[in-house]
Amino acid sequence: MRRSVSWLVGAVALVVAGVGHTDEGAWRLVKDEDGIKVYLQSVPGSKYQSYRGVTLIKAPIEKLVAMQEDVASACKWIHSCLKQALLKSEGDQSWLYSQFETPWPVQSRDAVFHVKTKREADGVVVRELAGESSYKPEEKGFVRVTSAQGYWRLKPTSEGVEVVYQMHTEPGGSVPGWLANSFVVDAPFNTLKAWRKAAE
Repeated sequence: MRRSVSWLVGAVALVVAGVGHTDEGAWRLVKDEDGIKVYLQSVPGSKYQSYRGVTLIKAPIEKLVAMQEDVASACKWIHSCLKQALLKSEGDQSWLYSQFETPWPVQSRDAVFHVKTKREADGVVVRELAGESSYKPEEKGFVRVTSAQGYWRLKPTSEGVEVVYQMHTEPGGSVPGWLANSFVVDAPFNTLKAWRKAAE
């Protein structure tokens, strides 16, 4: 039942972030620090940017897969994660409920994600994330994320595993510009840094 679950929480920072599969040429490198690169991209029709984080984790891919599927421990390394729970699992698909903390006075967010897992012939593991806001009734005290789209991509290399974490979201409600601008950088950077530390 835990399968594919915590991959989704990676979308945690989507509280105020944003990205999907869009024009590669539009990505802008905004942070390159400690072996982690963060890119941003404007999204037509949205005031929230999408983000992409890239790093190398020196650990076996199966270890990383197991860590992401450990629902109970996932919030230890996912930026702003308060809670997550598996709602349903069917083969290579799962539905996850997540809660995210936001700075005062912005109300905390929650979201439901539909996760599809794909294992490619070359060993690459891809988790596609899509928000399904109406899958579960809204919780008191939280603003539901209205939409989300992104993925995790784990590619084995001779040095470890290249990890790409990409996401675009519409956080729902009102989010100040300063918070949105901060989260689209902090979300991928802090998540990848904490995960790498825990894995290595």
